[in-house]
Amino acid sequence: MTVIITAISITAGIALGLIAALGRLSSNRLFSVPATIYVTVIRGTPLLLQILVVYNGLPQFGINLPALTAGLIALGVNSGAYVAEIFRAAIQSIDKGQMEAALSLGMNYRQAMSRIILPQAYRRLIPPLGNEFIALLKDSSLVSVIGIYELMRQAQQGVSITFKPLELYTPTLLIYLILTSVFSVIAHDLEKRLSVYE
Repeated sequence: MTVIITAISITAGIALGLIAALGRLSSNRLFSVPATIYVTVIRGTPLLLQILVVYNGLPQFGINLPALTAGLIALGVNSGAYVAEIFRAAIQSIDKGQMEAALSLGMNYRQAMSRIILPQAYRRLIPPLGNEFIALLKDSSLVSVIGIYELMRQAQQGVSITFKPLELYTPTLLIYLILTSVFSVIAHDLEKRLSVYE
């Protein structure tokens, strides 16, 4: 459940992050201002508070979400703000002459982004996206506060029944360590494969 929650949340975060990053880079204030507000608010507030607002706050507006849905939305929206900055930094790291050359060849902004800039930027995304995935994997433990039975919630439940925190939290710690180590190795291997093409 922990890995599933993380995978769904990072997928949503990547989609939101790309939209927000392009919004922040836009010269049109209609796109740049909301994107900047989104990134600033989400990165400036605790994830735990965001989870509680989605789960406990939205029902006041008549929006009642199951715990899992609320947790996924909160994690996805939170991840999107951080991924937006990763995308923005990667896009801005591409030489401006690339965009100028694409525009001079008759491409519009969207074509230049999709065909020239983003294909070059995605190689630079792998290390920070790997870090974001690992951070999100650990942060997914926070959804236990709204009753989602992922790894941390299972450990807490076991401790409340057996009163043996050391015996249950130690294996939980090791499972998190193994998961993050596996994904670190995968991200590092992917980074090495892509660096061949640089």
